Amino acid sequence: MNRDSAGAPRTLVLFNYDWDQIEFSRLADTYPHTSAGFDLFSFPSNANLVRFDMTRFVDKLARKATRLGWQAVVSNHEQFGALAAALLAERMGWPGTPVNAVLACQHKHHARQVLQQVCPEANCEFALMPAGYGEPVPADLPEGLSYPAFVKPVKAAFSVLARSVNDRAALQTHTRFGAWELWVIKRLVEPFERIARARMPQLESSHRMLLEQPLTGDQYNLDGYVLAGQAHQLGLVDAVHYPGTQCFMRFDYPSQLDSAVQARAMEVARRFLSGIGFTHGLFNMEFFHDRVTGKVSVIEFNPRLASQFSDLYARVDGVNLHQYAMELAHGRDPALLPRSVPSAGAASSFVYRSFTPDAVLNPPSDGQRAELAQAFPHAQLFCFPKTRGQVLRDYKWLGSYRYGILHLSADDPAALRQSCEHASALLGWPVPYAPPMEPLPLPAAPTTAHRAIHHAFTLET
Repeated sequence: MNRDSAGAPRTLVLFNYDWDQIEFSRLADTYPHTSAGFDLFSFPSNANLVRFDMTRFVDKLARKATRLGWQAVVSNHEQFGALAAALLAERMGWPGTPVNAVLACQHKHHARQVLQQVCPEANCEFALMPAGYGEPVPADLPEGLSYPAFVKPVKAAFSVLARSVNDRAALQTHTRFGAWELWVIKRLVEPFERIARARMPQLESSHRMLLEQPLTGDQYNLDGYVLAGQAHQLGLVDAVHYPGTQCFMRFDYPSQLDSAVQARAMEVARRFLSGIGFTHGLFNMEFFHDRVTGKVSVIEFNPRLASQFSDLYARVDGVNLHQYAMELAHGRDPALLPRSVPSAGAASSFVYRSFTPDAVLNPPSDGQRAELAQAFPHAQLFCFPKTRGQVLRDYKWLGSYRYGILHLSADDPAALRQSCEHASALLGWPVPYAPPMEPLPLPAAPTTAHRAIHHAFTLET
């Protein structure tokens, strides 16, 4: 890939952190790039949220683009990046996902309305919450809904505040927030809301909660991309929950779902994407499949790559989905890329969680990390140490505390489970093929520095 005379990268990556930072850095020689945006998960970077305005952010990038030699933009960041990348690509005339298609995916109520028009058999009963944050919940739910009900924000990411509630009291408790929590929620949603009001004024406010009839079945992720209006399937990832919870325990690839059901899911995706004018870019569809009824039910669409799965595809299929993102950003068909030799027949992203509010697990020691690296040279380990305040907020907003993620691969699922059991023992963590872990000791009291704004942004996928 060519560079300009000053050696400036040609691709701009927005909100390039965590999985993306790792994968894009590996591609830097082939796809030189510059990063922009801030990290919602660390202080002081996330202090930028206080004054963040999407339009000003994009305007500033547009003024820099020609001078710095950018010729494309990409982002897999759900909260701000996908929309900002779409706006900048539109402004500069670069390939990108249409702005209104991103808005349609991320505004959960509107997405349900579109799905009802184009593929009602894959939808569920839904309605906007008739009360605002903290307001008294009406005695009865909207017509067509009953308890238990599933409630989630109209605009959110990282599964924040998405939860089943069994009665009116639980719904009231779930939608009551303190002043600080309300400030955080507003700051996370308002950048999207301003663009949505300007571009799609017919939409209901994003500062609302959505009620849905709970869906049943096994959960899956369909990954694909659209080029010149044609949707292409990349694969499916099985999402396995901790027993009796809505919390992910692991993500397995390749999927065990029957190929005929996969084809039905892809047809649902095609109809929805066409319905919202999604003509370009990567997408991820989360859905349930009920083994008894055979029904495929859409949970939501994400207008970007599910970054956490990219490493799984690379191990099993020999394809780099971050490279796919770069190719699409420059208007090229990623299907033309050569594949590398797969290194495994099965791969998983194992998610380690605590389900006890007063429990925090310390990260593995240097010695434990060294043992893991020696036993599993290709493992990827991510640790998420948090303070007491962060943990308590996670429990209110997410229902659990995620303290680690481990990527492993093996020849087949049976060998992969054995590897996971061995690796978990080395880390001193419970094996994520079993019920939630037992309570663990409380952490030390947070320091003054830990009470800063970064408490608010310990969210997860």
